[in-house]
Amino acid sequence: QVQLTESGGGLVQAGGSLRLSCAASGRTFSSSTMGWFRRTPGKEREFVAGINWSSGRTYYTDSVKGRFTISRDNAKNTVYLQMNSLKPEDTAVYYCAATRPLSPSYDYWGQGTQVTVSS
Repeated sequence: QVQLTESGGGLVQAGGSLRLSCAASGRTFSSSTMGWFRRTPGKEREFVAGINWSSGRTYYTDSVKGRFTISRDNAKNTVYLQMNSLKPEDTAVYYCAATRPLSPSYDYWGQGTQVTVSS
């Protein structure tokens, strides 16, 4: 059974940093893409960043480029989202997600972790 477990959320002041972690288990993810999404009340879920596990190629939504960095640790089967220069508009519940092997759709989701940025 695939499990994605996020951690690292919390409260931070604007301009600060947080690092989110997503521990993946249940199968190998070497042919998957891992992603981070976020959701705020009343808004659609938004893609934030993604990483192809095998190639390491990364993808970002425009609003976080230059501030957020997604990475993976193969030995720990963990994906990270380093968030710097945080803004109040980054406040959201952040979710880790994974695709099935060689699939474009995210089928596996974590439970989410709250990130709150105060002004």
